[in-house]
Amino acid sequence: MPISMYTASVTVYTRMLTNLLAILEKAEAYAGERKFKADVLVHQRLAPDMLPLSFQIQAATDGAKGAVARLAGREIPAWPDTEATFPDLKARVKKALDYLATYKPADLDGSENKQVVVKIGGEDVPIRGEDYVVGRATQNFYFHVTTAYAILRHNGVPIGKRDFLG
Repeated sequence: MPISMYTASVTVYTRMLTNLLAILEKAEAYAGERKFKADVLVHQRLAPDMLPLSFQIQAATDGAKGAVARLAGREIPAWPDTEATFPDLKARVKKALDYLATYKPADLDGSENKQVVVKIGGEDVPIRGEDYVVGRATQNFYFHVTTAYAILRHNGVPIGKRDFLG
């Protein structure tokens, strides 16, 4: 039996955002143990031309809420990208988890063949729902979650694969 669209989206995003929240909490604890302000990590990046941790959290949460909203035919909620502290980042992830919890399987299942429209290169491009989730939205989501993990790990936070996978 094929995987449901709810399972392919909400279940995956919820698990990974829950893991990301736990990683952020470990980073905050690490900063406390090492006697530095966790907020220093908010602006860290892996390379000079890369966007910082705050952006990675914003992009991951935007990706999750955008994907499920598009599939369900709902308006995508707009959240300002103003997170500047660790509590702000954690609140953003919690807000995304709360938003995902408003969805039920019936809201998404059957959207495999629904046409969703995304901007690619500044142009509206229609994509079949299943292709969108499997071939675009989830990969983008994982890119930002993985980058957030890598930024924290690079800065000494004692996290590993088990933390990432949950």
